[in-house]
Amino acid sequence: MKRAVLLTGHYWNSRRKAGFHGIADSLVRKGWEVLFFTVPISRLSIIRRDYRMEYPVRREAGKVISFGDSIKSYIWFTLWHPVNLRAGLLNRMSYKFFKRYGELPLGDSEEYFRKADLFIFESSPGLLLYDRLNKLNSTARKVYRVSDDLRLLRNHPVVLDTEEHLAPKFDLVSVPSDYIFQRFDGLKNLRLQYHGIRKDLYSKDVPSPYKNIGKVNIVFVGQDRFDYDFIERASAMSSDWHFHIIGPIRKLPSRSNIFSYGEIPFEETIPYVIHADIGLHTLVYSFGAESFTDSLKVIQYSYCRLPIMAPEFLKSSRKHAFYYKPGDANSIRTAITNAIDYDHSQITTDDILSWDDLTQKLVGEEQ
Repeated sequence: MKRAVLLTGHYWNSRRKAGFHGIADSLVRKGWEVLFFTVPISRLSIIRRDYRMEYPVRREAGKVISFGDSIKSYIWFTLWHPVNLRAGLLNRMSYKFFKRYGELPLGDSEEYFRKADLFIFESSPGLLLYDRLNKLNSTARKVYRVSDDLRLLRNHPVVLDTEEHLAPKFDLVSVPSDYIFQRFDGLKNLRLQYHGIRKDLYSKDVPSPYKNIGKVNIVFVGQDRFDYDFIERASAMSSDWHFHIIGPIRKLPSRSNIFSYGEIPFEETIPYVIHADIGLHTLVYSFGAESFTDSLKVIQYSYCRLPIMAPEFLKSSRKHAFYYKPGDANSIRTAITNAIDYDHSQITTDDILSWDDLTQKLVGEEQ
């Protein structure tokens, strides 16, 4: 049995399911054994109120936990990890110290690194483990799946420098958006590979969770960067437009056409997307936000043939996306109206990958 180690910021048993969960599931279906290695997480995560601390990460830290025969989880919980200290002088003073992050004890996970056939690194401070893992296992295939722009996540400069230094060394640098692709343009090992989805789940015949016959159901699924100004303005325009907000989005306006579900298990979100009329990709701008143009959420909406509502800075070539100028009520009204009138049957899904399609590319088995 082949073995893969996925170095990711996510926790395996989280309610939030990210791309690396999909990759892990796909590898298992292909007969691989997977170690889901959560990094970085440390005592600093407690101080920073990291959402992962809601889970039993401290109890599971430093232990190989099995979830079935082929999925194992390891929480690399350390005393510290590189964090941006938000001051140039402090970041320079801490640079050499944080650079030693990859030298911290690996515990029982080390034997998995020695035996692995594949390493997939997510964009995170876990990149600082590359040289060490390469010494333990120089023959394994090493992939950098750039799930996020590290600059947007405001990582410590040592992480940004490490990414720049290591990118040419990977067997593959796989990026999920045109914006991130441009950042690495020129690398011979670079490939543009959009997010995959669980097509089997999004193709199921499931009953609609919406009971409001005749209303327009507009759904948002996400975690942060939510555009509160958009929902304030849009929800006041028509009582027939019902906004369904799924995720840890707090302090929403109190209106009868806004429905907040909080954070729910991934599979429970799927019927809300399948049966929606419009998908919201309504984010506020921050540096590098353009990297979310081709987010997993956009791929899921597109596969379900939903018109997409997004701010102008997230413009793409998708014909089923409609854009508004942030803070502009007229453009919001026009975009929603146009999305409502759009013919869903015109949305093509032929170019959307399943997680199995993407994983095949990551492991180097694509035809």
